[in-house]
Amino acid sequence: MYVTRMCWCIMSLQVSIREGESQDSLSRRFQRVVQTSGILREVKAHRHFLSKGETARLKAQKSARRRRRYG
Repeated sequence: MYVTRMCWCIMSLQVSIREGESQDSLSRRFQRVVQTSGILREVKAHRHFLSKGETARLKAQKSARRRRRYG
């Protein structure tokens, strides 16, 4: 399997193990840090190439959906 392109950015997250902390709680803490940092959101957003027109169309659709939902 070949890598088609290099990663567009490098994000480094560090979670140090605390004294007496179990592996489960360390894993949960790491998952929480990943969620709050927004790395997964960025990866999903850059999974496929979107032209400027497609981006604007999706943004308008999202805005309309938000207006319908919240008034």
